[in-house]
Amino acid sequence: MTRKLESIASNATVHEAIEKIVDKRIRSLLVRASHPSETDGVVTARDVVFKVLAKGLHPLKVRVGDIACRPLRCVSQDETVEKVAALMEQANVARVFVCDHGKIVGVVALMDIMQATLIDRARNAHV
Repeated sequence: MTRKLESIASNATVHEAIEKIVDKRIRSLLVRASHPSETDGVVTARDVVFKVLAKGLHPLKVRVGDIACRPLRCVSQDETVEKVAALMEQANVARVFVCDHGKIVGVVALMDIMQATLIDRARNAHV
């Protein structure tokens, strides 16, 4: 799980999201709801490319909230890697957020699942 989450307001422009994604060298941003009627979401580099750039839309004219994926898929901190991977497969998502008492405390991405598998195999190789 990655605990350091980068976020952006849903009313920010896609251009601002691109700057943050490129500057931080990350693949996604947590999209924080700007209005009570909204829910939090996630925007990925894939969303930016496929939903904005490939369609010829101007990143300064599109709001992050308009392309964010919602709802977030959340799991508890004590969920097993296998169950998280199964949820990712079932929901066809590349990341699942980790919540504690309704608060997002981290994110598990596909790379985290692969890393956990390698670490587990290395630990059990000596048993």
